[in-house]
Parts: sequence; C-alpha cells; structure tokens
Amino acid sequence: MGHRLSRIYTRTGDDGSTGLGDGSRVQKDDLRVESYGTVDEANSQLGVVLAVVGLPEAVRACLVRVQHDLFNLGGELCIPGYRLVQAESTTRLEDELDAFNADLPTLKEFILPGGGPAAAACHVARTIVRRAERRVLSLSREDSIAPELLQYLNRLSDLLFVIARVLARHETGTEVLWQR
Repeated sequence: MGHRLSRIYTRTGDDGSTGLGDGSRVQKDDLRVESYGTVDEANSQLGVVLAVVGLPEAVRACLVRVQHDLFNLGGELCIPGYRLVQAESTTRLEDELDAFNADLPTLKEFILPGGGPAAAACHVARTIVRRAERRVLSLSREDSIAPELLQYLNRLSDLLFVIARVLARHETGTEVLWQR
C-alpha cells in the first residue's frame, strides 16, 4: 500500500461524497459504495463470530482467511477495473464447505437461525453476505464487475450456513428445526 492513514478525519466527505480507490469521488449512497460497504459489514460480523471464545480451530482459520478475502473483494469494488479476487478463492471455499459439511447430518427440514452465540452470529454474517451479493448484482447492471465476485459471495453464504450448523452443534449439541 502506498500510504497509511495518519489522520482519521479529512472532512472531504462532509458533503455526502467519498473517494474511491482510483481517486474519483461519488456519493456515499452510490451502488459501488453500498456494495463494498456491505462487504465490510459482513467482514465486521465475521469479527463478531471470531470474538467468541472456544471456536473450533478449523472454523477460526477458515473465517480469518475469509476476512482477508473480503478485504480483497472490497478493494476490488472500491477500485473500478482493479482485479484482486480469483476463481481459486471460490474453489477454496467449496473445498472448505465440503469438509465442514461431511460430518453433518443431511437436512430434511429448514433450520432456524440460532444455536449458541457463535452460530447465531454466523447466521447474521450469512444474511449480510446475501445482501452484499444483491448489492454487487445491482452494481453489475450499471458497471463492469468480475463474475468471480458474485461467485465468491454466493459460495461464501453457503459456507457460512454450513459453519453455522457446525457451530450450533459445537455450542449446544443440536440445531432447531423449523416446524410448519
């Protein structure tokens, strides 16, 4: 990175605009800003999951890697035309998803979001990732977005669902099934 923030406030956004990574300025409610802002929100929610004491080490390591990926994804969204996210990142998510899912029982019903604190926080992260995916999809209708971004977010929400299941079983021994 070229420089670090030495001052947190700049006052340049007081008019409702913000700077993108390429130096251009847009309104703070621009779809691009909304997209990377929602990715940042998902990343922050993963920090809440990671703050729970006693997470299985495999889950912790996976989520830390995901946090780094989300920083890259947000960076790519912040700098139009810049590429950081590669297809290999999505493939890695699929491999991790398969590994976590291997020991879980097959679902025959929907499960209710919840479980213990980490599982519930992971469900929130999953829903934020789904919203990020919707925002990036909307942005892709207006601007060129690499397809790997949507693929990554789609797979990540699947992975977070499976990790939430793993965490619910780790924390409480079970999951709550939806009853019609």
